[in-house]
Amino acid sequence: MSPTESTDLGANRFGLALNVLVGSLIIAFVAIIGRVTQLQMMPSTNLVEHSPPTSSIRPEMANRGDVLDRRGRVLATSCVGYRLFVDPQEVEDPYTIGIDIAQLLGRDPVALDAEVNDRLDKRYAVLIDLLTDAEVEAIETANFKGVGLEPVLVRHRPYGDLAAPLIGKVGTDHIGLTGMEAIFNNILTGAPGSLRYLRDVKRRAMWVEADGHIPAHDGHTVRLTIDVEIQRIAEEEIRAGVEAVNAAGGRAIVFDPHSGEILAMTDILRDRPGYGPFTDDPLRKQDPSMGRLRCVTDPYEPGSTFKPFVWARATELGLVQLDEVFNTHNGLYRTDFGRPIHDAYPYAELSWEGVMIKSSNIGMAQVAMRLSDRQMQQCVNDFGFGRPTGAGLPGETGGIVTVPKKWTNYTQTSVSMGHEIAVSPLQMVRAFSAFCRDGSMPPIQFVVPTQDVPILPYVTQQPVLESTALTTRRTMRKVMTDGSGRKANEVAHYRMFGKSGTAELPKSDNRGYFKDRYVISFIAGAPLENPRLVVLCVIEDPDRSLGHYGGAICGPINAMVMNRCLEYLGVPSDLSLDDPPRN
Repeated sequence: MSPTESTDLGANRFGLALNVLVGSLIIAFVAIIGRVTQLQMMPSTNLVEHSPPTSSIRPEMANRGDVLDRRGRVLATSCVGYRLFVDPQEVEDPYTIGIDIAQLLGRDPVALDAEVNDRLDKRYAVLIDLLTDAEVEAIETANFKGVGLEPVLVRHRPYGDLAAPLIGKVGTDHIGLTGMEAIFNNILTGAPGSLRYLRDVKRRAMWVEADGHIPAHDGHTVRLTIDVEIQRIAEEEIRAGVEAVNAAGGRAIVFDPHSGEILAMTDILRDRPGYGPFTDDPLRKQDPSMGRLRCVTDPYEPGSTFKPFVWARATELGLVQLDEVFNTHNGLYRTDFGRPIHDAYPYAELSWEGVMIKSSNIGMAQVAMRLSDRQMQQCVNDFGFGRPTGAGLPGETGGIVTVPKKWTNYTQTSVSMGHEIAVSPLQMVRAFSAFCRDGSMPPIQFVVPTQDVPILPYVTQQPVLESTALTTRRTMRKVMTDGSGRKANEVAHYRMFGKSGTAELPKSDNRGYFKDRYVISFIAGAPLENPRLVVLCVIEDPDRSLGHYGGAICGPINAMVMNRCLEYLGVPSDLSLDDPPRN
């Protein structure tokens, strides 16, 4: 063999060996990749149990939408707070970390130490749900190993407890529990996002896959019809009135009779040592925003504030004329079926108009018997009593109305005076708005419509004709000047029209009434010729020694609410020169 042939043979052998080596490396590399892929995609059960995941998912918070008042002022919003957690397997000493944190923050060391020791086998243990700003700064400065801060959304009401039951409350998971927070939870709640990334053994991010990021979408804003300043006025005046007569509670609504918008809705409950119970709302004591909406859920007996509805219907049916004179028997009368009826003030006779102005039970009872049972029941139904308003609020009552099969002559006369019937404040302001309009009633609105919150179908009901509504309104103006509204008229800056009511407080067991405990109220609209607002004030269980008549107690409160609200809205006074304000 020649030297050349020997060299070629050596080269061939080297090339073959090299090819075999390279091929072997390629096969080994492919095998390794395959094995890694198999371990990633289809690991054995034993491996899964002992191997930590190689990717992490980081949640991305979505802000809950704000709740605004009608002018865009923030009633409820979300801000970022921080909760404190530890990884017991990462901290330097899990048996002392709770005590160290407690000493740093001035917290209970026993409680924090117990939280850690109960979760020694976990990787995540929450010690404090929400830290103050100072505590967050202290934790960041201390830089404890295995201790972390987790951002969480915190709901905040800038105006405190103002309108709290209506706005409502969210839970720790930021889900609406009560009020508007619950009703519009789906609209207010955003869609959280996430970031999925591959990490190394030290849990450091390596890369993010193309589809690893899902962005968060914030919740939508809800704008209520409530006006913060009108709400504040209503709360201030009703609270002062309740305290002045040492009452158990009070409620007030300010209503726009044309749009059907609730501008303010408030109620107050007080504990009075030494007095029997009136009603209870245990959740309200825990948090005002957890209280029930008593203007919606709790019916009351309206007393004489109900008379305008029956008076208007009887007038429209032509069963009585305005100038017809009734024998009112000097305040004591017995019906044909033997029922005694009393008037608060004795009059020998009154015109039909005077029956309204002087709030004569005797006159109302006489005309009530001219209506058939069916006509009286239809009157109650047409004004929206006996069923919910359709406002969509949870727990709304339809009130209490005697069913036709139990309707008697006693019921007929009682209802004409606002007894043997229970209504909600929400029903009352809507029904009364018929006298401020063309005889029709608008649907209740609690939310300003937007693209995300569409308006309710605008369906009105018309219980009386426009001419009847105007006649009733002008007659109620005389209630203010010549009847039970005189004390309200003394402080009014506008020509108000309205009606007072005084009813005995029903016993909690529904077995009759207290003879010395009352529910008093006053409902009114203003200005006279172009009504802008309806205001209802109800005071529950006042101290009888301090006053218990609706006109004397609730009338001035109503007038002050009306004055302040109309002036805030920039409505000029309509008092004429011969009808000036007296104060």
